[in-house]
Amino acid sequence: MKILVTGAAGFIGSAVCRRLSEQGAEIVGLDNINDYYDPELKYGRLSELGIRKEEIGWYKFTQSGRYEGLRFIRMNLEDREAMQMLFANGEFDVVINLGAQAGVRYSITNPQVYIESNIDGFINVLEGCRNNGVRHLVYASSSSVYGLNGQVPFSEHHGIAHPVSLYAATKKSNELMAHAYSQLYGLPTTGLRFFTVYGPWGRPDMSPFLFMDAILHDRSIKVFNNGDMLRDFTYIDDIVEGIVRITGVIPEGERNWDAAEPDPASSSAPYRIYNIGNQRPTRLMDYISCIEKATGRETRKEFLPMQPGDVYQTYADSSALAEATGFRPDTDLQEGINRTVAWFKEYYNL
Repeated sequence: MKILVTGAAGFIGSAVCRRLSEQGAEIVGLDNINDYYDPELKYGRLSELGIRKEEIGWYKFTQSGRYEGLRFIRMNLEDREAMQMLFANGEFDVVINLGAQAGVRYSITNPQVYIESNIDGFINVLEGCRNNGVRHLVYASSSSVYGLNGQVPFSEHHGIAHPVSLYAATKKSNELMAHAYSQLYGLPTTGLRFFTVYGPWGRPDMSPFLFMDAILHDRSIKVFNNGDMLRDFTYIDDIVEGIVRITGVIPEGERNWDAAEPDPASSSAPYRIYNIGNQRPTRLMDYISCIEKATGRETRKEFLPMQPGDVYQTYADSSALAEATGFRPDTDLQEGINRTVAWFKEYYNL
């Protein structure tokens, strides 16, 4: 099995590369290591994979010193010619596309970056897959696509017509683009809607990291919507398990799919969408309490209104994932927070 993993220096991508490499797969990891947040954290993740910073170069393969089957290349998804060459020479069986410009609030002030990476980059991935015999494209979507949907828990069978951020809109666009390629070219595609992922090596722009950093450095934390928010926090190991399992579940067209009453989760084409969430939405204040318990500290809280692009709650129905793979995310929140705080203290020598 030869697999391309984009976003390999990212939070989820690096964890997926580790798991697949431990299973003996042949992996090419791709990332542009941009400066959306501290690149040193990305180099740190790569170092854990045996990829040394001083050996990394643009458009150059770097062999892992830890995993025989893992190589890394620094490249932009939106570089069409480079992506065409990579796919033509790669002979990939599976592509796991986790590379994207992340962040809801950043998309409000830097919209063009999201079009370049999440739209232009994704079409290059789709073209590479359909022109080079890739057997399965698995790609990251997001719980943010549910937008203004008030039905809970969020189901793949619900509509996603009302995103509230450009980031969410680009992820919805990815799902639509993938379906078009599944329909036109028979390319099997699976989209995964992640729900508030947290854990060791997490992103520093997300609330788990921000809260831990503030609490452990005796700073106040910003609590939006006055703390009245719910999130379906999902531990990184559960996300990785779901990705790895679904990679082997190649979608086929639904024979009984009804165009008169179309189900958004499936299609007559080889296309599927799955939620990956913990299915236990937690109040923001309770989540903060878990971090305070893990750190043994209380913190000062600065209560603020809801921010543009945010939603009141996320709540996953992950039953379709469980039915397809036999796996359902189940890591206890306090246990996941304890592991994350332990990593944070060790990494930052606190």
